[in-house]
Amino acid sequence: MKLKTRIIISFFIIVLEPVIFTVLAFWAFSHYQLGLIEKQYGIENPTYESLANTAEVVAHLTNKAAQELEETAETNPEQFTDVQYLEEMNTELKDSNSYLLVREDGRITYFGCENYPSELIEKLDNIYQGDDAGISDRVYLGDRVQSLVKQINFSTSGIQEGNVYIVSNALETLPQLRNLTETMIITVILILAITALWLTWWIYRGVIAPLDKLRMATQKIKEGDLNFSVTTEGVSEIADLCQDFEDMRQRLKENAEEKVAFDKENKELISNISHDLKTPITAIKGYVEGIMDGVANTPEKQERYIKTIYTKANDMDRLINELTFYSKMDTNRIPYTFNKISVTDFFDDCAEDLSVELEAKGVDFSYSNYVEPEVMVIADAEQIKRVVNNIVSNSLKYMAPGRTKRINLRVRDVGDFIQVELEDNGKGIAARDLPNIFDRFYRTDASRNSSQGGSGIGLSIVKKIMEDHGGKVWATSKENIGTVMYFVLRKYQEVPVNE
Repeated sequence: MKLKTRIIISFFIIVLEPVIFTVLAFWAFSHYQLGLIEKQYGIENPTYESLANTAEVVAHLTNKAAQELEETAETNPEQFTDVQYLEEMNTELKDSNSYLLVREDGRITYFGCENYPSELIEKLDNIYQGDDAGISDRVYLGDRVQSLVKQINFSTSGIQEGNVYIVSNALETLPQLRNLTETMIITVILILAITALWLTWWIYRGVIAPLDKLRMATQKIKEGDLNFSVTTEGVSEIADLCQDFEDMRQRLKENAEEKVAFDKENKELISNISHDLKTPITAIKGYVEGIMDGVANTPEKQERYIKTIYTKANDMDRLINELTFYSKMDTNRIPYTFNKISVTDFFDDCAEDLSVELEAKGVDFSYSNYVEPEVMVIADAEQIKRVVNNIVSNSLKYMAPGRTKRINLRVRDVGDFIQVELEDNGKGIAARDLPNIFDRFYRTDASRNSSQGGSGIGLSIVKKIMEDHGGKVWATSKENIGTVMYFVLRKYQEVPVNE
């Protein structure tokens, strides 16, 4: 859900939910209280309108007492002089927020309220009409008087004009109505509180909680901890932000892991190069010292010493070139010069160079070319030659001792590609190691590689060059039998031009 939608929904919930639940609560509580009023006071079918008319309700509540007093006025008016009788009637009227007031010949002889109602008594002359015994209802309003008064007239042998008044507070609310009002106030407060809490929780879960998690994730990244995950949750905007943050975290983690691997590779490269440079330098120093000390005391020995020094210097030059090429490869700055070259001519020359080099090392070499003379490829001849030399150098390192060393070079036509195969009869590569031999610094046998020399990046350079040429390289091998390295290049084909 979008944040905008959630805000709109929250607005309508804030406005409508309290109103709806308040109306429902009022309906339920009022019907309950109306039932109590009907049961307690005998008001048949009380309605909201009748309850709103307090005077009508109060008048109804005192009807029974008024009728009883009227009967007393007609049958036994002498009781109005009996204080005990008046107290009993006044006690009944207190439940209806009313009290008795008795006047005999203009003089107040009994009042059932706590304080003398002087302001009300001042208005009684307006009530008194001189009627015979009976009941008349009036509502008197004043600055401080707002009462409903029922007047019952009586007379006795000693009292010519007697009046009994039932005085009711017209403003006094029924207990049920007070309870209803108190209940509704509490209910409205609860509805507002629950609505606020629910909306707060809803917004917190959708917005604040995910932002807190993002803040904690940011703190972890600040501390260098990337080993966690950010779950996608909350409103859609926050969820998208969480997903983007998680993608960023994964990218940072990958970059950190790549940097660690890169640093490790660089350290390993430096270690390998240092080891590989140390060997020829030590040899060169030894042979130079032999010449200087006169150990090489014959022309033949001197020539042999000088050739060895030259060979070791070439090894150092090859290692330095390999390191230089590796640095260019790592920054994608390999200087390619692509040209259209003849497959037959190129590999014939390459085979001739290999034949001379390998023969000097006591390695049998054979060359077979099954490609038509006119087949061409687009390639950098220098870099393709580097590929061949790196593969041959790698094969020479792991030739099995005690057997005749042999390397075969074959060039085949395989449709749209030419396929080059370099086969040796070395120790072979274990099946578990074969998929990884083109990775940087991968060693199938670290101690053997160290003893044989090599920076450990020769085959990774081969893979990089072939990928940049749009080709690929792979290998097959059997332990104690030998290895075959394959790489392919796409043929050059003339595109026909429609005239």
